[in-house]
Amino acid sequence: MVHDSFFFGPTEVSALRRFVPHHLSKCSTFEVLTACLWRCRTKALQPDRDEEVRIICIVNARAKIEPPLPTGYYGNGFAFPVAVTTAGKLCENPLGYALELVKKAKNDVTDEYMRSLADLLVIRGRPHFTVVRSYLVSDVTHAGFGNVDFGWGKPAYGGPAKGGVGAIPGVASFYIPYKNSKGEDGIVLPICLPAPAMKRFAEELDYLLTNNKPISGHQQSGLIVSSL
Repeated sequence: MVHDSFFFGPTEVSALRRFVPHHLSKCSTFEVLTACLWRCRTKALQPDRDEEVRIICIVNARAKIEPPLPTGYYGNGFAFPVAVTTAGKLCENPLGYALELVKKAKNDVTDEYMRSLADLLVIRGRPHFTVVRSYLVSDVTHAGFGNVDFGWGKPAYGGPAKGGVGAIPGVASFYIPYKNSKGEDGIVLPICLPAPAMKRFAEELDYLLTNNKPISGHQQSGLIVSSL
């Protein structure tokens, strides 16, 4: 397995937004990046086109619950909504297809969803989320790691040292706030892939960032289910 990291500043995010269809133009940076990276990573891994692939987004559910969790609550309050499609549909459709799946997965997290999820955890005994052909992303740009001061000043970096860390290497990535050598603020993404797949991933991402021909088109979204 190979570890690498990729920086996304205003220039890179703007380049990716050229591939976003007009009706999705108000999507967030998280949604664009997630759709793009899921698609690039799947292409790089080259699964059979009929295999199911999943994107799992960690969503803050504190404001989704009625009544909302009180200010100052420091326990966990998140969900793992997932979008499922086939590798063929994900890779052969324009970026807007993946983007709609990501948006739908995030929007599925409601008060009803959270209560249903709590029931499921009790009934099923807290099962682990499915990891086969899954990619999990988490945005920690607002976690405040860059403001932590233990007496030596603000940190130069706050986030995981490597991508894909944990019990299942290569499954998870984090969006981490970062200032590059040019002084640009943006997001750095550590990622872990097999060496041949990492090369293909970098090439696919470079194509999206440098290609001047926006991809248009829109397909019907696939199924959105729980990751459990």
